[in-house]
Amino acid sequence: MLTATRLAMKTKMAKNNSKTGKGNGESARMTEELELPAGVTAAVTVGVLTLNGPKGEASREIKERNAFVTVEGGKVIISAAKAGKREKKTMGSLRAHVLNMARGVSEGHVYKLKVCFTHFPITVLVSGSQLLVKNFLGEKTPRKMSLSKDVKVKVEGADIVVESVSKEAAGQTAAAIEQITKRANFDTRVFADGIYITVKDGKDFK
Repeated sequence: MLTATRLAMKTKMAKNNSKTGKGNGESARMTEELELPAGVTAAVTVGVLTLNGPKGEASREIKERNAFVTVEGGKVIISAAKAGKREKKTMGSLRAHVLNMARGVSEGHVYKLKVCFTHFPITVLVSGSQLLVKNFLGEKTPRKMSLSKDVKVKVEGADIVVESVSKEAAGQTAAAIEQITKRANFDTRVFADGIYITVKDGKDFK
């Protein structure tokens, strides 16, 4: 799986000093350039950053007031009028979002879950826009969960794969699937029946 480094997301910091007009005070402007991977394009329209790639499209509204996002020459440029702590934190947050979006549209965000049972065999399937969990602890009525159109869920035997261009959507869906078989006041060391996340966006979670 490609990492942020292998995506060749090159960054460049530049500080330009300018007179504030009051005495000899100076202010520093910060600029960071993020070079997009091959096959990914970006555009900013009415305050919304949109990236397109082989896996689809991802958009994010830029609500931050102390930083700006533009697109020039195939690069996403994040800038701030001054180099304060708040601006650096905002730029770091925006950088992380852009990296996640670029990875999502180029290779997708993937979460994996495992179906486990020791008492009653569990059947999990996708029917239309719903995920169904049948025979959980012998229940006659299937447990149901609605799936977002932005997320793809595939069931392969005891393995469930969740994929989306949005890291947040993939993670929230995986967490919701895990929660559908959660039971309060049950010791999972004794009652292991359920569905559990095993891989979080490429990282094993066991």
